[in-house]
Amino acid sequence: MSEEKRKSSVLQACLGKGERLAELVEYAADSIVSKTILDKPVGTITLFAFDKGQRLSEHTAPYDAVVQVIDGRAKLTIGGKEVSISGGEIIIMPGNVPHAVRAEERFKMLLTMIRA
Repeated sequence: MSEEKRKSSVLQACLGKGERLAELVEYAADSIVSKTILDKPVGTITLFAFDKGQRLSEHTAPYDAVVQVIDGRAKLTIGGKEVSISGGEIIIMPGNVPHAVRAEERFKMLLTMIRA
């Protein structure tokens, strides 16, 4: 499906009213849980909850991705360099650069990707 024809979605719980971000997704044992907040042709906003030790293996994305850690602590590997990040911090993973995520402890992150 082309980007122009891609269906948009919005998390209704957040439409026109405030919600506590950390409470929109729960931790699950030995899992990574994700919840899409917004999905539009121009980008996505997705909330993740990682149990301790969970990881996303190394991969690339064609666009920059902004990671905002809501709770906990993780290690990111970006272009072969390991970076620690914790609650309240933000980092940009550049497009077309290999990256991976590993939960040092339970953590929640908001991932924003702009497709431009």
